[in-house]
Amino acid sequence: MFEEYRGISRETIYVICSGIMPGAALGMFLADLPYFLTKIYGLTDVFMGTIIFVMGLSMVVTSIPFGMLSDRYGRKNMLMSSNLIFSLVIFIFAVTDNPVILLTAAALSGISEAASSASSNALLADKAGSTKRTPAFALAYFSFSIALGIGSFSIPLVSAFETLGYGEAGAHTALYLLFSVLSFASTAFLLRVNETQAGLKRGGVRETVTIRSKGVLARYTLAGAIIAFGAGMVVPLMTRWFYLQYGILDTVSGPVIGVSDVLIGFATLAAPRIAARFGTVRAIVLTQGMSTLFMFWVPLSPDFFLASVVYTVRSFMMNMSSPLSQSMLMGIVPEEERGIASSITSALWRLPNSFSSIVGAWLFGLGLLSTPFFVAGILYIASIALFWKFFNGVKLAGDN
Repeated sequence: MFEEYRGISRETIYVICSGIMPGAALGMFLADLPYFLTKIYGLTDVFMGTIIFVMGLSMVVTSIPFGMLSDRYGRKNMLMSSNLIFSLVIFIFAVTDNPVILLTAAALSGISEAASSASSNALLADKAGSTKRTPAFALAYFSFSIALGIGSFSIPLVSAFETLGYGEAGAHTALYLLFSVLSFASTAFLLRVNETQAGLKRGGVRETVTIRSKGVLARYTLAGAIIAFGAGMVVPLMTRWFYLQYGILDTVSGPVIGVSDVLIGFATLAAPRIAARFGTVRAIVLTQGMSTLFMFWVPLSPDFFLASVVYTVRSFMMNMSSPLSQSMLMGIVPEEERGIASSITSALWRLPNSFSSIVGAWLFGLGLLSTPFFVAGILYIASIALFWKFFNGVKLAGDN
């Protein structure tokens, strides 16, 4: 299984390593933010929700401009800026509870995410080359998933800081500052990466905003948006569903989801071998199709243990396709449009995914606890069918 990973370039490894500590910081930040804002700072749930909304809105609004800038002026500096901005965001949340400043930091968080989506995949694809692109993306997804899990599991470090004499608020501040520093320091890996102008766009404003691969992006985004809408009805709401369905508290279901993130990371390591065996497009359809079967099974599980196992299997089967689909996208669009391609697909995945969470929560409120899973499964099937129709003829380097 690991044969495909031999020969990945050193600069590719540097790009991957540069995202590990920001990934861990993100895992901690997203897991702890609702508690931190409401319990530690005493802010309202409405304001907490507004912070999260501003993060997403800022990301969507700035994604496409950043994608164009990435393709025109380079990916390395943009990715470095993304890491530095996110480190600053963590620092700001650690040191102030001023609502205006926190809203500004939330907007900066979305800008950082947009800059990362515009540059990270494109830079990784540039450095990996066509033959090692899929293993590089699988390794990156593995590293990032493990980092997210570690970040989530790091929150109990608050107790360790409290034993050193910090109060609860001070201990949380220390944790945030620690991850801010580590995320900032990881940017040094990118200083070892060289970027040339070979794969960038030439010309003026007209050439910069022209997208030659718009037809491919429209098809790819349509399939992705359908599956994103289905996923949003279920995936962000699982701790709530476990409580409503089985009476399980988030102190139990939360770590289960953390374990799922870690297992997802290990599952992605098998993605290149599956792609080499079946072809990239067939591998994507196969893993997403298997995930859909488990999506239907989750609400039929008689107890929490079986439901959590089925959900975990669903998660790593679905996410095993993520590095494959990203690698495919980077392979079928022109090299000088990789930034805008990544930005558009990320933004138009985020929008329906965020909106459908409201629909899923509404159905939960009506007591229709199984319905979101069945609707999501049907949407998965529609997305997979469209994806196969659009891309079944695509063949990438390394496919049989």
